[in-house]
Amino acid sequence: MFDHIGFGVTDYAASKEFFLKALQPLGISIVMEGEHGIGMGSNGKPSLWLYQTSEKPAPMHLAFTAENRKQVQDFHRAALEAGGQENGGPGLRPHYHPNYYGAFVIGPDGHNVEAVCHRPEA
Repeated sequence: MFDHIGFGVTDYAASKEFFLKALQPLGISIVMEGEHGIGMGSNGKPSLWLYQTSEKPAPMHLAFTAENRKQVQDFHRAALEAGGQENGGPGLRPHYHPNYYGAFVIGPDGHNVEAVCHRPEA
């Protein structure tokens, strides 16, 4: 639905480290970095932009696509290791739909960061 999303972070270094480590299991890495912040994505396209700000943004919900349930589990573990706070471990969320398998963590600026797979288990 969106081409890319960008938001300010209050601690650029901590947020960069958190998102890189948390999203690595999903195949997301640095695509470019410069005076306007850091662009992360896959296949050479930045889809997530982070930039330094002194303003604390309102918490957002960011959901990243996982190809399978193992990627969701790996995201959750990596995000917690990167300093994220637990906000819902890997599991089915049938109140969304029968195959909604997601995991949630709270990132450095209070954002609810999720990885979700909509496919049935292989």
